[in-house]
Formats: sequence, structure tokens, C-alpha cells
Amino acid sequence: MKLLHTADLHLGRLFHGRDLIDDHEAVLGQIAAAIDAHRPDVLIIAGDIYDRAAPPASAVSQFNGFIRRIFNETDTAIVMIAGNHDSGDRIGSMAALADNRRALVRGPLAREEMPLILRDEHGPVAFSGLPFGNEFAARECFVDTAIAAPADVLAAQLAAARRHVPESARWVVVAHAFVTGADPCESERKLVVGGVETAPSDLFDGAHYVALGHLHRPQTVGSGRVRYSGSPLAFGFDEADTPKSMVLVDLKADGDVETTLLPFAPLHRLRILRGALADLLAAAETSPDFVKVILTDPARQIDPMSRIREAYENAVVLSYARDETRLETKSANLALGASADPLHVIAEFLARVHPDAQTAAEQRLVKAGLAALAHRESAA
Repeated sequence: MKLLHTADLHLGRLFHGRDLIDDHEAVLGQIAAAIDAHRPDVLIIAGDIYDRAAPPASAVSQFNGFIRRIFNETDTAIVMIAGNHDSGDRIGSMAALADNRRALVRGPLAREEMPLILRDEHGPVAFSGLPFGNEFAARECFVDTAIAAPADVLAAQLAAARRHVPESARWVVVAHAFVTGADPCESERKLVVGGVETAPSDLFDGAHYVALGHLHRPQTVGSGRVRYSGSPLAFGFDEADTPKSMVLVDLKADGDVETTLLPFAPLHRLRILRGALADLLAAAETSPDFVKVILTDPARQIDPMSRIREAYENAVVLSYARDETRLETKSANLALGASADPLHVIAEFLARVHPDAQTAAEQRLVKAGLAALAHRESAA
């Protein structure tokens, strides 16, 4: 069975004030062209369809037109879930209009995660769609007050899904999560405020392919079976050199997978230019790229952005190298607290000051304390 995996469309997003509707139209057209060319059995969209819970009407119309095209002009089934940027209710409402024989649309959390079951010549394939949900919604849904972090939410969802997967079926999981060990980007919204937002990849043990959304860099985590497609467009200049792609997955009879990356060709690439203002103006060239300019001039220049935009019409960010250096130094000093898993930080600290390893009871106590802190911060 062939699958086409993408995620993190973020329809309706602006890039430094620039409307991306044409960029998104190009991306959706390339997804449709890939479906025409490769004839996948299933299109997977692993969350963050929209950039916010109440997207602009133009983004809703754009996505509706794309979905109609796939349903009306192809035989490809669709599996899509809500991400942390989406309104679960908005995404879930699409399920009422979908053909449940060739579509699985998951918005809010559900206590019983019923799969879409498709068949090929080798037998059944079960698709479980696990939408994003916070800990508080999950506690109510699963009637479990012990749910305290995204990993607990995902574990509850997977348990609810496993119960309904036929024993002989190959299993594909679609989820929107931050898996431990993955490489994030600056443009992603955190899943929790404080606390631990990552989930271990071994939660997915038993699945033959895991189609992930949330992180914008294409990558695998733990094994080739657990994969982020990444976002079709770059939303931060830290992604300037990151190739963007969708994933064509060939799911074999025995559950093995072969993957092929199908590159996106964006209307606007991201480029970082560094140099003295006079040199950059002299070297100007016509380009559709979105540009970040880092000036190396030792002194502040007069109205530099206006002058830059006369030469580079899509320049959107300007800074000075000396300021960037200060920011990098500050970020390096804060890197541990900003990006490390708090559970790991605490475990490493205790290992330094205490000769014995953490007990299971101590680990539960630390986890509960972090969850309580996250709850207080979110309620403040």
C-alpha cells in the first residue's frame, strides 16, 4: 500500500507580514500533482492544517477546494488530524461530510479511537488518527487524573487505538507530537508552557509506520518507521537551508516500509545575506526569495531597510552582526534551560550530587511536580 505523508500546512499564516496564500496554493498544487503522478492509496495530513484555531475565510476556502479536488478527481483516501494550531472542533466537523469508507478525520480526543481499515492484496491496513489534545482535555476524555504531560496523553490515545486494530492488520499511526530526540525549529509553538513536552518514541512500538506532524524539519526519530514529514514551507530563517519534502511510503506485505522524499518547490525560498550595506546594494539581484539581511557595518546606517528593499524587494528582516553575536551568546548561556527535557536535567543534576540512581518513586514525584508547575503557569 502506498501512502503520501505531509503535515504542518499552516494555511492562513503570514511570514513577517507577507501573505502566503499563493505560496500555499503552490504547495497544495504540488501535493495534488504528486497524487496524480504516484497514485497513493492514502494521503496523510498529520495536523496543523491551519495556522490558528480561527483561520481566515480564504484559508478555509483554499483547503476545502483542495480536499474536493482529491475526493472528486482521485481514488486516494484521506487521513487527517487536528494539530496544536488547529481547532479540534473545526477539523472534527469535516468528518460529518466525509465518506467514512475512504476518510478518517479526527478533531477532538475520543475515548475509543476507531481506525480506518483499508485493504490491499496483502490484507488489511488499519489507520489510527491521534489528534493533538492537552492534558486537561485528556483527563476528562479518558477519565484519568494521572495524565500530566503530552507523553501521558499520547499513551492514552495509543491504548485506545490498539484495542481496535485487527490482529492481522498492518498498523499506521498518525499523530501530532514532539518525540524525544527530534530536532525542532524556532517557528514551532510549544505544546506546553513549562513541564515536559516530549514523548518517547517507544510509545509507538507495534506500529509499522508513524506519520508525525508538529516539527517542521523532515526527520526520522528512533527508527525509519517514526517520521516527521516536516512543513512544506519554511517559516523561520533557521530553516533557510532545510530541504522541504513530502514522504511517499511503500508499506510492504510484511510491514516493512520504503520511503521516498518528494521535494517541494516553493515560490519563495529563504535566504540570509550578510555583509556591509554598500556591498549588498552593489551586489543586488532580482530574486523572489524572502531575505534576511545581517549588516556587518560597525556603525548604524541611515534608513537601511528602505535602501535594502529598493534592491531586494522581498527583504523582510534586517539586523546587525554585532547584535546577532550578542543574541547568540545569550542563547548559548540559556540553551540548557530553554531546550533540554526538564526530566533529563533533573536526573543529571541528581546524579552529580547523589551517588544512587533515581528510584521509580522519585521519578514519579519529579514528574508530578513538573506537571503541577505547568498547571499553575497555564492557569496564571
